[in-house]
Amino acid sequence: MDDEVLRLVWDRADSACEYCHLPQRHCHLIFEVDHIIATCHGGVTRPSNLALSCFYCNRCKGPNIAGIDPVSRRLSPLFHPRRQKWNRHFRYEGPILVGLTRIGRATISVLQINDPDAVALREALISAGLWR
Repeated sequence: MDDEVLRLVWDRADSACEYCHLPQRHCHLIFEVDHIIATCHGGVTRPSNLALSCFYCNRCKGPNIAGIDPVSRRLSPLFHPRRQKWNRHFRYEGPILVGLTRIGRATISVLQINDPDAVALREALISAGLWR
């Protein structure tokens, strides 16, 4: 991936994870550029298929493109940052990310966005006045 594409992805995301919205400046692990549709599923390396992802979200997402919504128990596609509006699928209640749709809930579940360590980090950032 060339430097121009990398810069576009970082700038477009304002240096924050496009799944959980954690800013890079508050994370000691370097963020990664995620293939929204993984190359093993035919995804290509172009800006329309790339998203900035924190280490935590990216390690859980892997090549997944769908997951089970824990409420309906139905298969659902994961959130697609290039095609969907984040606010339609998610909202924060304190340090907890809440899924508003099947897509949101499945994404939170697969990416383990409310893992206790992630919630603790967001709680600490909230206490320090650095989060939402």
